[in-house]
Amino acid sequence: MLVKKGEGQLSENFYSSSCPNFENIVRQVVVTKISQTFVTIPATVRLFFHDCFVEGCDASVLIASPNNDAEKDSPDNLSLAGDGFDTVVKAKQAVEAQCPGIVSCADILAVAARDVVLLAGGPAYNVELGRRDGLISQASRVAGNLPQPEFNLIQLNTMFAKHNLTQTDMIALSGCHTLGFSHCSRFANRIYSFTPSNPVDPTLDPAYAQQLMRECPQNVDPQIAINMDPVTPQTFDNVYYQNLVGGKGLFTSDQVLFTDSASQLTVRDFANNPGDFNGAFITAMRMLGRVGVKTGNQGEIRRDCTAFN
Repeated sequence: MLVKKGEGQLSENFYSSSCPNFENIVRQVVVTKISQTFVTIPATVRLFFHDCFVEGCDASVLIASPNNDAEKDSPDNLSLAGDGFDTVVKAKQAVEAQCPGIVSCADILAVAARDVVLLAGGPAYNVELGRRDGLISQASRVAGNLPQPEFNLIQLNTMFAKHNLTQTDMIALSGCHTLGFSHCSRFANRIYSFTPSNPVDPTLDPAYAQQLMRECPQNVDPQIAINMDPVTPQTFDNVYYQNLVGGKGLFTSDQVLFTDSASQLTVRDFANNPGDFNGAFITAMRMLGRVGVKTGNQGEIRRDCTAFN
């Protein structure tokens, strides 16, 4: 039987005989890590997305190179918070203690991403398993593969479509911006230098623009980060979409989802119906988790998530 690469070879019960307790082991590590720092939550879900969009969901983003030329060293990935990496490494160590050489780092990251969303108040879903860990991790292969904060709808849709993700999937995954933070530099153009005649982006709510100027003055410390969702920054909910309706999207790539008529109806639906958002989010996360996966005898099961065997 010929199976399309990656499709259909993942299954929810992949480890049911070889490491039946694996998801519980990961969950315990995630709970402990969140109790130490909230950053664990946005950091882990963002790490999963950045992994899947470069080489597929294969834990390539976790590799550390002595020459600083691995995926994680690319400019687009330098802002990935260390707490996401630490969560996966600690979970892998705990899993290895019970089931050495069985569970991939790629699957641990996929499960940890599901867990942090759930523990922040998001929907529960089953994760398809059976990914193997990739053998390529190069900084030079990242550029052009991750969405940028200034993207418009066509650019977003084009990039997501390359991975078999629909516009609805893209809008639902953008909902992860209900959590986490951004450095001021990523949106400063919207409040200080949008156009010569309009220094402030007219799609920004004026009061929100003023708030952003207070939090991000023009010569702000580049370490300063502000919440992506100014209303419920630590809860995974549909308030992100309500913010977009109110002109409170932080990035151009957030606000465009509402200002572009081609996507506005979906944003309105998610803003008004949390159940619709949660259902679309589950579908999108499961589709994201299938991107470019290695299965069967492809790749390897890493012993240490930060190094090839």
